[in-house]
Parts: sequence; C-alpha cells; structure tokens
Amino acid sequence: MDGTLFWNATTEEMKRGVVFNKQGNKYICIFCNGAFEQGVVYPNGDLLLDAQKAAETHVKTKHQEIFDFLLGMGRIYTGLSSGQTELARLFYEGHSDKEIASMTGTNSVSTIRNQRFAIREKYKQAKVLIALVELMETQRDCLKQERKATTAAISDDTKLVDFHPAATSIDERFAITQKEKDEVLSRYFDANGKLIIKNFPAKEKKKIIIMQKLMDNFHTNNQYPEKEVNEILKQYYDDFVSVRRCLIQYGFLDRDKEGKTYWVK
Repeated sequence: MDGTLFWNATTEEMKRGVVFNKQGNKYICIFCNGAFEQGVVYPNGDLLLDAQKAAETHVKTKHQEIFDFLLGMGRIYTGLSSGQTELARLFYEGHSDKEIASMTGTNSVSTIRNQRFAIREKYKQAKVLIALVELMETQRDCLKQERKATTAAISDDTKLVDFHPAATSIDERFAITQKEKDEVLSRYFDANGKLIIKNFPAKEKKKIIIMQKLMDNFHTNNQYPEKEVNEILKQYYDDFVSVRRCLIQYGFLDRDKEGKTYWVK
C-alpha cells in the first residue's frame, strides 16, 4: 500500500478504498495501486463499468472489507481501546445495545450506550481536528506562495513525510521531515539507488528512512519466498537477515508463521 496515497485520501475516498488522481485522470485502489482510467469502459461479467465503478468493484472483490481494514489498524490510528474496537464491530453489524450487552456479558445496557456515546464523541473530536489541520496546511501553503512572490524562501523543514498505515507504532521516530529524508537518501544511497554504508545506522529516523526506501522493491499483493526477500536485500546490505527482521519489526513486511512467505503489510 502507498502510504502517501492513503493519507492524502479524503474520508470519502478511504471509505471507498479508491482515490482519484487528477493528473493521471485515473481512479486508483489504495490497497494495490491498481489504476482505472477515466473514459475507459471495463467489462465485469455481463456488465460494462466506468472507471470509478470498476475501481470500487475491484476493491470489494479483490481486497478485504474497508471497515475491517480501518478497524484493524489498531489503537494508534483509531484511538479505540480493544473493548471499544469489539463494540465498534458489533455496532457496525447492526446489533442493538440490549443485544450487545447480552453478547458481551455486560451487566447493564446503559454501559453499552455510554460506550456508543464515547465513540461518537471521538468522531466529533476527529472532525474538529481535521478542520484545524486543514486550516493549518492551507495557511502554510498561502504563506509559502506569498514568500515565493517576494523571493523569500520558505524552509521545507516543516513538511512531514507520510508512512505506511501498517506501522507497528507511531512516535517521535516517525516525525521525519521531507528535508531530513532527502538528506539521508542522498547520504546513504548512490546515484544507482544502492546503499553505500558498511554499518546500518543506529539512529532510528535514519533506519526508518532507509527501510522505507528499500520497500520500493516490494509490491502490494505479491508474495515473496524468504529466499527472494534475502536476494533483494542482499543487493543493498550484507547483513540482510537483520534488515529483514527490522522490516518485520516496523510493520513494513509481514510473514506467515513458518517464516517462509513474506508480503507487504
């Protein structure tokens, strides 16, 4: 999954699993980057679908349900506790508060109702925060244009980089600006995109930037035998086992219980 594509999506686009790229005039699946060009007709059984409908049908038939994916992102993104996550699923399935109280062994219907209220309040807070951040970004863009017009440069050290939605934790290690990322990439990779270091950096931010770059070699929906993963990573760094372990640890890659097959998380 393309983290930038996902995080730049509107809430409506997230709910559909599809974003519209104006430059390419295409509808793109946020899970696998599958593209559907506007103006092209796509066959689907006995039906002919326009690009938007084809993209949305693709998401429904080829990927997990959007609700399951978003809920599965966990507390660091949803803000829901494990108990609230369970209740959210039951609310989504249409159960009444009385039914949920019985299903969860809760003594009081009012307890369930209070949790429904708490989740609703989180939703209100999220809407306010969205408005605040969008105003901040809009104001920053306006100031940037004004400073360009007056030849006064604006530093790029405030633009933060987006990371994959499957990150196992979100903390200060991921507070990386575009300027920091560019500096690390230019320092640690040569013109051919190969790592030019003998020791993997200990600093977390540098390590994360490098791992994100290495993920350019892996594609969503592909499954990779461990041997193939090793061969890919070996091109960049001798201790490919440590790098592979880091990619799992930080949520870039996932693997089966036997450790034989890997995929983009």
